[in-house]
Amino acid sequence: MSTSSISPILSPDSETWAENIRREFPILDQQVHGKPLVFLDSAASSQRPRSVIDAVTWYEEHDHANVHRGVHTLSQRATDAFEGAREKVRGFINAESTSEIVFVSGTTEGINLVASSFGQKFIAEGDEIIISHMEHHANIVPWQMLCERNKAVLRVIPMDERGELDYQAYLDMLGPRTRIVALNHVSNALGTINPVKQYVAAAREKGIPILLDGAQAVPHMPVDVRDLDCDFFVFSGHKMYGPTGIGVLYGRKSLLEQLPPYQGGGDMILAVTFEKTLYNELPYRLEAGTPNISGAVGLGAAVDFLQRIGIDNVQRREQELLAYATTALESIPGLRMIGTASHKAGVLSFVMERAHPHDIGTILDTEGVAVRTGHHCAMPVMEYFKVPATARASLGIYNTRADIDKLVEALQRVREVLG
Repeated sequence: MSTSSISPILSPDSETWAENIRREFPILDQQVHGKPLVFLDSAASSQRPRSVIDAVTWYEEHDHANVHRGVHTLSQRATDAFEGAREKVRGFINAESTSEIVFVSGTTEGINLVASSFGQKFIAEGDEIIISHMEHHANIVPWQMLCERNKAVLRVIPMDERGELDYQAYLDMLGPRTRIVALNHVSNALGTINPVKQYVAAAREKGIPILLDGAQAVPHMPVDVRDLDCDFFVFSGHKMYGPTGIGVLYGRKSLLEQLPPYQGGGDMILAVTFEKTLYNELPYRLEAGTPNISGAVGLGAAVDFLQRIGIDNVQRREQELLAYATTALESIPGLRMIGTASHKAGVLSFVMERAHPHDIGTILDTEGVAVRTGHHCAMPVMEYFKVPATARASLGIYNTRADIDKLVEALQRVREVLG
């Protein structure tokens, strides 16, 4: 197992501290088109540190077996690793019990699980579901599908030109037919950090459950689900330096206990006859089939990595880098930022005069700079700002000021090529 090279003496404000962290990510030590790689696409999927890669490799080489029902040594070791990861996640987000931690394939499945099971139990014709204008498609489409099935009504919180939600409009929407609110904690397309605790409090005052999409929050800031007082919170491993194909649905136990199973088979049962099936206890009742065991092990290692660095240090470092990057990008002639909320995470979406975002991304790639271009699975956001797409640079804990400087240089190259 690898150990950290991060010095506890150095401050997160130190570029040496950042360079030490960067060295923990082997994929970053390469060239693209003959240029050192500058990876600015962490909002799509972050890279993995050596400790996560090693944890998954160790499991695959030494401990792999199916979990929970085996009495042999490998099965017991795999079960211990899998359930140990669940406990790490519980502690990381301060859930009350591991019964509230459901492993899913990612944020998308977590939202679909809630929409399907909660919708089956609680949503009837004419009921209302509230989302916002800045949601990722994964927090729009499942609710649209539910509305279509159950003849419910989808209501949308508006936003303004800065990319901030209209809180008063939200309050006005909360009504006797509102059955659930689904809101992102941080916008993947704009970087806006929504004041979700305020939104949760308003919903809970009226007895309305609320789901928070935390995919873009968990890697970048402290998250305490008990302090937030939310009912559901979902996030993905691959956004927080862990593997793909693994994610978490946190649910308040009193609500999870009321949800009918999302899928059938495997660990979600206690007994099956042709007449009746008895379902398992939480969280297994919502985890059908063989789980992504190595993914959970990698997720647990990612939690260890973030806790070793200190999530407060992560937030402090990324906020400093965001300020540096914002100033640098705003100095480029013809560049317009999309999303200028007063409280943002490390996402910088922008457009440039006479340059389509896809052309920007292609030219940046020739300079070794990786950014995301497109609608970022947030087409209503693009429609609101009247742009077909944006270029998006998103920050991770491994980024440095030198990366931002290289981005600016590459954008100047875009201006040269495209006029």
